[in-house]
Amino acid sequence: MKLAQKLLWIGLLVFVWSATGQIVPGIYHASVGNVHHELKINGNYLTHSVYEKSPAKFIKTLGGFYTVTDNNLKVKLEFNSNHEEDGLTELTLSFSQEGEKLTLKNGQTLHFTASEKSQQDLDGPWLFATRGPDNGQERRGEENPRKTLKYLQGNRFQWIAYNTETMKFFGTGGGSFSSKDGMYIENIEYFSRDNSRVGASLKFNYEIKDKDWHHKGKNSKGEPMYEIWSRRK
Repeated sequence: MKLAQKLLWIGLLVFVWSATGQIVPGIYHASVGNVHHELKINGNYLTHSVYEKSPAKFIKTLGGFYTVTDNNLKVKLEFNSNHEEDGLTELTLSFSQEGEKLTLKNGQTLHFTASEKSQQDLDGPWLFATRGPDNGQERRGEENPRKTLKYLQGNRFQWIAYNTETMKFFGTGGGSFSSKDGMYIENIEYFSRDNSRVGASLKFNYEIKDKDWHHKGKNSKGEPMYEIWSRRK
């Protein structure tokens, strides 16, 4: 099949998916004044982060598993940085989508635009398993309510530490990333614990071993680290 025909079919699939009340997975951005919204969506999970770019200021983040019914997006939240204030564990938003434009309504109306799609080695959701090296030690599994999720999609990353039973939120950070030839680089654009970390670029070595992500380097404090992450099913 020629390239033009492939692009036509991809366009038709996107139109059909949107027209039938589904959301096209991807990275979406919206800005209201100096406040920036970033929405990351895969087939059944989403994260929504809100922050100011200049001067850097983290505002909030939330995310969880979602379903779509009659152009309503229903999210069962796994984490919510504002839970102590708003008590939200579920969220329902109405939405509409036309091509790369996505509109969400829940009191506030936000108009998102999809960013360019790309794929990298480490794309997908990962859960922190243990500190390395791997000596057969006990791991923190999916059933453990205390989780640290690292969500990578396109060229955007986010880590979130939280408890699914108590909805306790411990922290988050995110921005852009690249992963190629064993080198993983994070460029921090928001950081809930310390806005002064924004602008830092952190380099790590990475390797995939038996479906685990082995992650070595120095953290944002300059301390050596060796982490093992497992792909979330």
